[in-house]
Parts: sequence; C-alpha cells; structure tokens
Amino acid sequence: MTELGTGQAAHAAQADGEVLAELRTLRASIDNLDAALVHLLAERFKCTQKVGELKAAHSLPPADPDREAEQIRRLRRLAEESQLEPQFAEKFLNFIVEEVVRHHKLIAAATKGAKADTAG
Repeated sequence: MTELGTGQAAHAAQADGEVLAELRTLRASIDNLDAALVHLLAERFKCTQKVGELKAAHSLPPADPDREAEQIRRLRRLAEESQLEPQFAEKFLNFIVEEVVRHHKLIAAATKGAKADTAG
C-alpha cells in the first residue's frame, strides 16, 4: 500500500467530514420521524381504546377479520404508492392489529368483570 500524499489526505479528511455531517443530518431526520411515529401510534391507540370500550359495552367481538383484511389491502396499496415494500406494511399492520385485539380482549374481560360485580 502506498501512503496518501498531503493533498490526498486533506481531501480524504474533508470527504470523511462531509460524510459524517451528512450522516448526522440523516440520523437527525430519522430521530424526528421515529418520534412522530411514536406520537402517531399513541394517538391511534387512544382511538382503538375507545373502539374497544364501545365493543365491550355492546358485547361485540374484539376482532373484526373483515375490517382487518380490508385494512391490509388498503395499507398494501398505500405502501406500493409510496414505494414502501407492501410485505413490510402488512407485517407492521398485523403487529398493530394483534396488539389492538389483545387490548380489546382485556377491555372486554374487565367490562364483564365490572358488570358481574354490579349485578351481584
């Protein structure tokens, strides 16, 4: 291997500095997007909490397979339009739906328990 000349070394150091600056900028954007995702998910779960309470109050099932299938089709279409891998979007939604249904089951169980307590 040959050693870099002074000019080449300075150019390499400048390029490294530019790359690191670009990495910092991109990572800051990623951090902001991650924060936005967390806030959006929190808002989504506030809505699904209310859905779970409504379902439990009216003895509706915690899961709605027809709606879930439609949501997956819709999200896959949106993903394709946004140049996001549709399989990733589907996995992401399935994960969220699984968590929502779990919460709805907990709400339903708590509602049944509360009704049993007041009936007795």
